Amino acid sequence: MTPQAPSLLPDDLRMLERGWLSSNNIVCLGDTPAVIDTGHTKHAPQTVALVRELLGDRPLATIAHTHLHSDHCGGTGQLQAAWPSAHTWAPVESLPHVQAWDEDALTFGGTGQRCDRFTASSALVPGDTVRLGNYDWQIHAAPGHDALAVLFFEPLHGLLISGDAMWENGVGVIFPYIEGSDGFDTFTDTLTLIEQLAPRVVIPGHGAPFAREGGAIEAALASSRQRIDYFKAHPAQHALYAAKVMIKYQMMDFESIPHADFKAWLDAMPLMPLLHQQHRPDLSREEWLHMLMESLFDKGVLRRTATHVLNGS
Repeated sequence: MTPQAPSLLPDDLRMLERGWLSSNNIVCLGDTPAVIDTGHTKHAPQTVALVRELLGDRPLATIAHTHLHSDHCGGTGQLQAAWPSAHTWAPVESLPHVQAWDEDALTFGGTGQRCDRFTASSALVPGDTVRLGNYDWQIHAAPGHDALAVLFFEPLHGLLISGDAMWENGVGVIFPYIEGSDGFDTFTDTLTLIEQLAPRVVIPGHGAPFAREGGAIEAALASSRQRIDYFKAHPAQHALYAAKVMIKYQMMDFESIPHADFKAWLDAMPLMPLLHQQHRPDLSREEWLHMLMESLFDKGVLRRTATHVLNGS
C-alpha cells in the first residue's frame, strides 16, 4: 500500500490503514518524527517499509502506544531494530509489564496471541503532554476496552487519536469486564471524556478518520453508548461477541491451521473458559465450542476443509 494523507488530517500527519489485524499507524512528521501504534507482528516488515518511505532520510525519533494489545504494538520491536535511537513510550501502568516482559499482564498469554518483544523507557501519564511530530498531545486515561489505555488529544486542531476507545462503527471487546471489573461503566466514562474534549476529528484504532462536521462523531458516541448499554443489560451477549472476535482475530493471523492445532490453541487460551461461563454455563465446554464454531462456519466468517480451519470473509 502507499501511505495516504486523508483530507481530514493535516499534511504532516499520515495514517496507515490495513484492516483489522493491524491497528492504524499514525505517522507524525515534522521536528520529532513519531509513530503512534505499530500494528501486528505479522505486518511488522511492511510497517517498517511504510514508515521508511514517509520519513526518507530522517530518523524515527519516537514510538508511542495508546495501549498494548498485540494489534497495536506488534511492530514496535522491528521499528526499534530499524531505528535503535527511537524513544519508546507506553501507558504508565503498562510500562513495568513491558520492562519485565510479562506476557500475561500484557494480555498476550490470556488471549493466546503473539507479539514480538520490545522495550520501552518512558511512561505516558494522564494529565501530561508529549511532543509527537509538530504537536503537543495531551494524554488522557481511556479505560474500557483496555483498563490501562490512553488517548492523545491535540487541542489546537481538535485531533483525537482514540485507539480502541472509540470507533466510528461498533465497539471493541471490553476485556476488563471479562476479567471481573466494571469495564462497561469505565467505557462509558471514557466516551463522556471524549464528548467533553469535543474533537474536530477522531483517528480511531481501526477504520478511517471521522469528523464532527456532518455529525459523524456525535453519531459514533451515541452508537457506542447504545452498544455498551446493550452489553450491560445482556452480558452473555458480550461474552459471545468476545469469543467470536477473538477467534476471528486469531484466524486472520493463522489464515490456515490444522484442526488439531486449532483445538490446541482454543484449549490453551485462558480467557475461553471465562467466556464459556459468562455466555452459556448450562452447556458443556464441548457443546459450547461446537455451537460457537458452527455459527462462524455457517456465516462464512471461517471456512473448513477435511484437514484445516481457514479464515473466511
